[in-house]
Amino acid sequence: MTDFRAALKEKKRIVIKIGSSSLTHPETGDLNLRKIEQLVRVLSDLRGQGREVILVSSGAIAAGRQALGFNERPRLLEEKQAFAAVGQARLMMVYQKLFAEYNQTAAQILMTKNTVTNPQSRFNAHNTFNELLKLGTIPIVNENDTVATDEIQFGDNDRLSAIVAALVEADILILMSDIDGLYTDDPNKNPDAAFIPLVRELTPELQAMGKGASSSVGTGGMSAKLAAAQIATGSGSDMLIANACDLNVIYRILEGEECGTLFTAHENKDFDLNTYLNSES
Repeated sequence: MTDFRAALKEKKRIVIKIGSSSLTHPETGDLNLRKIEQLVRVLSDLRGQGREVILVSSGAIAAGRQALGFNERPRLLEEKQAFAAVGQARLMMVYQKLFAEYNQTAAQILMTKNTVTNPQSRFNAHNTFNELLKLGTIPIVNENDTVATDEIQFGDNDRLSAIVAALVEADILILMSDIDGLYTDDPNKNPDAAFIPLVRELTPELQAMGKGASSSVGTGGMSAKLAAAQIATGSGSDMLIANACDLNVIYRILEGEECGTLFTAHENKDFDLNTYLNSES
């Protein structure tokens, strides 16, 4: 296991995903500005190390709720889309301001399934990501919830981040979650659940361990993270699940320490992202 962890020190192109539950206050659902500032500081420091960083960030609907003073989680599709429209602009404003304080430039990319299922759009997106990274920016990605009716109902940013990792040929995808990693069972319900630090193959038994989402603001549970691992590792990227309670864990991960659950890449020569997305539809 040590060799797999030591190899993380050399990872240059990194996709980091963080969910709504990690970016908001649990009591109110409002944006947690201290947590976002810490995230921005860490990512800016990674850029300073010479690494390329892409952030996949949830939080648009939560930011829209805060902006419009809506305390309950919206249920109607049109409400979700309206909050996403307001919140995505506010979320990017927060990111732009904070990244500017660390002399970094953030860029926004909003995606739908059509972005990657259409060959020309996928080619264009690939080129856009590469050019933004070449220019030294930090692309911030989210689903275009305002117009993507099927994604807003069924999509999640765990899968999106894995798709982005595959699209840009990332070295590693790091999923920042509200859990330390993969367990044999839900540790919140089963005190005997055992932690799994390394996954070299996604067996049916492991995939069966996936649980549904438990957060009131997030959409992706462990099953979504395992689906993301299937995409990321199959495309040639390592993937790691870690707890977002202390975002400095990102440093420790990239220094080769034993943090979170590491899914090792096993590039599948027959892997086809388009086929996978069509099977998920």
